[in-house]
Amino acid sequence: AVVSIQDAIESHRQEGKPLRFYVDYLIPLPPETKETKAEDIDPWPGGLAQMYPYAEEILSSILQRVVDEPAGPCSSQVLSAPDCCGFFVQESKTGAKHDVAAILFPGVDQLKTMEDIDAMVGDERPLILFNKQFQRPADFGFADAGRSKQQIFDRFSYGFAFQEFACRGEDTKLTFEYPYWTAAVICEEEEGNKEVPLSDKQKERPSYEELEKKINNVLPEPLWMRKMGEAETKGFKFQRGAGNGST
Repeated sequence: AVVSIQDAIESHRQEGKPLRFYVDYLIPLPPETKETKAEDIDPWPGGLAQMYPYAEEILSSILQRVVDEPAGPCSSQVLSAPDCCGFFVQESKTGAKHDVAAILFPGVDQLKTMEDIDAMVGDERPLILFNKQFQRPADFGFADAGRSKQQIFDRFSYGFAFQEFACRGEDTKLTFEYPYWTAAVICEEEEGNKEVPLSDKQKERPSYEELEKKINNVLPEPLWMRKMGEAETKGFKFQRGAGNGST
């Protein structure tokens, strides 16, 4: 993530593009979730409130490494306790121009706050929206859709992304490392998960429909059909290893 963000900042500086970036980062599951196997139900039962301290530590560490010659620890403040939204700044010894700011978990209710911080940070310093809680202008509602498009969606672009979601029922991974997107599908196998690439590197984020077509090409049989085939050849999981006799 660090190298991708640094490359994005440097490239945008040279090309005169806005130093405004999204970062989508997969927060690792906490020990308490792993121990209870709660990820099978909800990986973060406490929502953003549970996730915040882990994300805070990760974001601070990333900013420390993105900035050349950091001047002390990363500073932070809570912007909205109910929405679990925070503001982070990592200053640089080389001057304010090389500071990097970030907003953690910004949501639709923070539009005015994002505008204020954007103005405060200025054009010469990078601003990152880390794990934003919105995807499109429509998320902001009819009244603010146009405003959010102008202030955010027309100016921000990806600096790094690691996204996992289901596409055609398959576990799909989408990664952005500046300046390219790559996609893969994760297949469960007895020896471990196998990653099947879906595309070559591309500069535009593939749509859901594009990913679905590529999955159909590399995995013609849907997941449920493959599972049924596995059951026919190996038996259902609860039968494996059982004796052949009956009582």
